[in-house]
Amino acid sequence: MNHTAAVEPKRKTGSIHVCPLSAVSLIVTRASASRLITCLQHEIPVATPDPISPERHLRLLVHDISSAMPGCVAPDWPHMAQLIEFAHAWGGEGDLVVHCWAGISRSTAAAFTALCAINPEVSEAAIAARLRGASATAQPNRLMVRLADALLNREGRMVRAIQAMSPAVFASEAAPFVLAANQAASGAEAPTRGAENCHDPGIAPHVGERSGH
Repeated sequence: MNHTAAVEPKRKTGSIHVCPLSAVSLIVTRASASRLITCLQHEIPVATPDPISPERHLRLLVHDISSAMPGCVAPDWPHMAQLIEFAHAWGGEGDLVVHCWAGISRSTAAAFTALCAINPEVSEAAIAARLRGASATAQPNRLMVRLADALLNREGRMVRAIQAMSPAVFASEAAPFVLAANQAASGAEAPTRGAENCHDPGIAPHVGERSGH
């Protein structure tokens, strides 16, 4: 299915926040977020936090893998099609929070996909560079990016942009970070605010051994 069809323009005045599961409630509250994306296997239930309505909470029930593994659910076409449709419905209006277990792999791939989807005029390399600038630990799931690239007809540019990112700093949990929805704007990096300053107890990055992302 072609997911590049024009959608009604929206004012991209919002931001996209990426965080680990441990920081979801805090980030949703501080950002006054209107939408949430959960990228976690079904074994880990996540309640929809107030004030987000259930229909604005997208759940992508996938494991953090880039190829088929017994007993695991790999990201697939329907998952990424849902993500792109959700991103278009958001359109950059209001704040969106996206999380996985650690805020490193699935969530950063989802955030990159969402920003590419609503900013078709901005180069994939520029968005990837801003992603790396916002998070030293971001390591987007390659399969998710590859599927999104095909669905958005990016002809490999999303894949190459992620491959060109500098190596990620290893961490078991990332610090929350935020990017502007409008990636075409000058100085598109969103200002650091609220919990993203990493000084709140329990959400600072744990650098060292890598765990599930």
